Amino acid sequence: MSGVRPRVVLVGPPGAGKSTVGRLVAERLALPLRDTDADVEATAGKPISEIFVDDGEAAFRALERAAVATALTTHDGVLALGGGAILAEDTRARLGEYADAGGAVVFLDVGLASATRRVGFNRDRPLLLGNPRAQLMQLMDARRSFYLEVATVTVPADGAADDVADAVLAELTARQSGPTSGPEAGA
Repeated sequence: MSGVRPRVVLVGPPGAGKSTVGRLVAERLALPLRDTDADVEATAGKPISEIFVDDGEAAFRALERAAVATALTTHDGVLALGGGAILAEDTRARLGEYADAGGAVVFLDVGLASATRRVGFNRDRPLLLGNPRAQLMQLMDARRSFYLEVATVTVPADGAADDVADAVLAELTARQSGPTSGPEAGA
């Protein structure tokens, strides 16, 4: 990976607030926000829901893997990944390399009640059609171990977006200052 990398990568399930919190964190750091879902839509020239219908989930996931790979090497701001991006083994490996190089991957850990309230009956989320609450619970359960695998830090995301953004910024500040003395600092 090149020396250019995002300041922070946000991961989590639908309804965790990745886009909203990402926007707030980006504003507070005076950095650009990049959302890989928006990148996928721009590349395909259509909304994600249409990609699923017209081309299938496999085509969407291929576009998503490419969007993440590009963003991790070219974006220097705040990066929000789509909720299912962590399903791809190569994406998890790339996030591991990014983290090993000192990057921050923040898992926005949201409970089912908050996520359901935020997602509602959003028909633009093809994997949540039918019974959104049951589908969301299933997605969250199936993906949780992957979010935890790639995360360098976990931030509870059930609260107000401003509070979650503050918590993300506090974690970034703590990581940046790091240990200043003692054996951890190599002193």
